[in-house]
Amino acid sequence: MTKTRVYVIGVGMTKFEKPGRRADVCYPDFAKEAITKALQDAGIKFEEVQQAVAGYVYGDSTCGQRAIYEVGMTGIPVYNVNNNCSTGSSALYLAKQIVESGNSDCVLALGFEKMERGSLSSKYFDRANPMERHITEMSELTEIGAGPMAAQIFGNAGKEHMKKYGTKPEHFGKIAWKNHKHSVNNPYSQFRDEYTLEQIMKSPQVVEGVLTKLQCCPTSDGSGAAILASEAFVRRHGLEKQAVEIVGMEMASDPASTFADKSLMKIAGTDMTRLATQRLFAKSGYKPQDVQVVELHDCFSANELVTYEALGLCGEGKAGEFIDAGDNTYGGKFVVNPSGGLISKGHPLGATGLAQCAELCWQLRGLAEKRQVPNAQLALQHNLGLGGAVVVALYRLGFPGAAKAKL
Repeated sequence: MTKTRVYVIGVGMTKFEKPGRRADVCYPDFAKEAITKALQDAGIKFEEVQQAVAGYVYGDSTCGQRAIYEVGMTGIPVYNVNNNCSTGSSALYLAKQIVESGNSDCVLALGFEKMERGSLSSKYFDRANPMERHITEMSELTEIGAGPMAAQIFGNAGKEHMKKYGTKPEHFGKIAWKNHKHSVNNPYSQFRDEYTLEQIMKSPQVVEGVLTKLQCCPTSDGSGAAILASEAFVRRHGLEKQAVEIVGMEMASDPASTFADKSLMKIAGTDMTRLATQRLFAKSGYKPQDVQVVELHDCFSANELVTYEALGLCGEGKAGEFIDAGDNTYGGKFVVNPSGGLISKGHPLGATGLAQCAELCWQLRGLAEKRQVPNAQLALQHNLGLGGAVVVALYRLGFPGAAKAKL
């Protein structure tokens, strides 16, 4: 039986912004803007959407329905998804599976978040914390400090990389320098300021010796949306010129090695990423070297660094050399986070995966303006949630001949 090919036919997102910046705007407003933009991009009406998957982390049950009702109430199934920081791409993953299964021709994937200011914190204290085993295992390998727990998890992964491979604090700083520089050209980015490496390194310490404030993503409000469709739907609506094919998408949770191998990098999800990535490239027939542009989950600069190796963008222990050679930016082997990444663009948890999808679709369609990566033909997405879940995906133009004819 031939596998159904799945295409992204429309994307939309809001500008990410500081939580509570506008007191009169709530998550349904963000979602309405993102969905409306995605529908306009696809050139279809909401009535043609047959199912929807909505992702958010902070909110009550059925927030997805409350958000989607802003654009239409057609009685379609709406699923609500929460997978920590990979929630947006988890919604995308499920939407793809619905189209792939043949149950629907057109499905909406939506992500949104209305967050509180400051570092992330637990909301329930009368039940097991999903991260308690990760934190316990980490405490057996290193001292738990006073800083935000997520920063400590990724900061400690960075410290282990430094100890094992000789990576320097400046390598983490260079990642943040790059992402802030990229964000200058992104109108959707929460922060659009460029900094010198010295400014980044001298900003307040968050995890001593490895992470400063300018190397950490902020909390954010915002939304992203993508409309997925089957090939039959694409052809019926004449959307070949803009359809971006999801070549492959893989999700993984923590393998046993996350805890068994007593590694701070693995506790932070590197083996989870490696597992999903190996599956993705094995099934798609591509290699990491075939990719031109990457949207990578840089919640902290340390995570971007260790993820280079987990994704196969460079060899094990070679991330420092990879950064020094400029192979993670324009003119190098790959352009990683042309959007500015989470560090600059912001990180409304449920929306991040959809924002990554939108950026990569714009890159492949040649619509990224000053951020445009030359000759972008294959794009890689990486969205990580501790606890854990990771989603990796490959995208390419579905009908390159039609796209070129449009130009």
